[in-house]
Amino acid sequence: MEQELSAQIMQWHEEEEHQQIVDTLMKIPSVVRDYDMISSMGRAYNNLSLYDKALEQFALIAEQGKNDPLWYFRVGYSYYYMKRYEDAAGVLSTALELDPGDQHSARLLDWSQSKWKKQQNAESRYRLSQQQKDQGAIPFEGMDLDSFWEDSNYAREQYVSDPPTDELISSIEEELGYKLPAAYIALMKHQNGGIPQHTSFPTDEATSWAEDHIAITGIMGIGRDKSYSICGDLGSPFMIEEWGYPDIGVVICDCPSAGHDVVMLDYRHCGKDGEPSVIHVDQEDDYEITFLAPDFETFIRGLVSDEEYDTSEEDKENDLRKVAVGKFSPLLTELCGHASEVDGLASKIRSVCTRIVQEKGHFSFHADERSHLMYDVQFWLYTNAFPTTSRQQYLDTYDQMIAFGGEFGQGGYAPGFISDWLDGRIGEGLIVQENGVLRFTDEARSAVIAKLSAEAEAAQALAAAEETKDMS
Repeated sequence: MEQELSAQIMQWHEEEEHQQIVDTLMKIPSVVRDYDMISSMGRAYNNLSLYDKALEQFALIAEQGKNDPLWYFRVGYSYYYMKRYEDAAGVLSTALELDPGDQHSARLLDWSQSKWKKQQNAESRYRLSQQQKDQGAIPFEGMDLDSFWEDSNYAREQYVSDPPTDELISSIEEELGYKLPAAYIALMKHQNGGIPQHTSFPTDEATSWAEDHIAITGIMGIGRDKSYSICGDLGSPFMIEEWGYPDIGVVICDCPSAGHDVVMLDYRHCGKDGEPSVIHVDQEDDYEITFLAPDFETFIRGLVSDEEYDTSEEDKENDLRKVAVGKFSPLLTELCGHASEVDGLASKIRSVCTRIVQEKGHFSFHADERSHLMYDVQFWLYTNAFPTTSRQQYLDTYDQMIAFGGEFGQGGYAPGFISDWLDGRIGEGLIVQENGVLRFTDEARSAVIAKLSAEAEAAQALAAAEETKDMS
């Protein structure tokens, strides 16, 4: 590929103009496209989430790419986001064999292997449950359904409808395209939607909600009138069509995340007229699926009180210790070393993060004001040390500062919060982009430093006041 075209494609890549890359390379006759052109087109398709098209391009250069670790990484990337985790693990292993120091391949391989194992476990549990199922059992036999539901004004207003008629059930099934489970219909005929007394369900795998369980807000009833009924304004069709949840079944429970995870009936194994399993779908993790129960009744019987998982005080104390004394990541340590104009920088960062934990009860950044300050601080530090930073470079490196920062780290983050913050700062004119390079304006940079100092002083004063109060 010509040097000028290569430089232009790299600039478009950093500016996330991926369709421009495809359009430009498509104008070049296919017989003239070389290895780098085809590889760049495949990468662009990956970044456009057109993974099938990406794999078509990579297949054209498979022979040439057999000794290129980057070819294997890009193919593995396609497989991973197509949820073909076994295939992803295979090619990413080869990428690491060719380049053992490739951290991107190592991380994606670890994720692929973890999710492949999770898929295998879910399928094994589903098959075993089908073998053990008693087909003649009466739904909820021996269970006290009268004490199952919480009675509240909110539940009655948002969830509970009149018991469904057979005609309504048939019309809802026709609209959804799925036969509803007999146990679900039986429960809804007892009470049509609502909030159960117990709203937690144990899991073997971690999700965005917790390490060992998920939580639900309520169970959607059969109907259209209430917002939280399966065909209501916020029901299953809405969550699939507007929120992008997979079209593999029916959303039956909303969760406390306000749309960022749901519980669904999963018809992939049984067909549209069969007995679906119950799954948790996590939008925050690219719609990751976690198997919960082989059928609806097992799910309902497995709900437990959220008090069993109330570790909030312990978690808060652990996170307060983390932000007070946890070792900074190597990258954050390096960046602080470049910012010599700010006295006591590390202490200021710890003070603001302590305030965040005190207010939230845990160490995490979201879309609130102090989180935005910490996004600003990290961006200032990084671009101060690396002044030619592109958008993609920053987003790719962000997690190495605090999100996955080891002792002084959060153990995860939602990429959408970072990209939304960055787009917001660019829209406000506080961050400018010139020739693909991002930086704060001088005024914005000074404002971030001043705000960090002010917030740190306020946090330290509050801590001193609390200490004095405890001693009195």
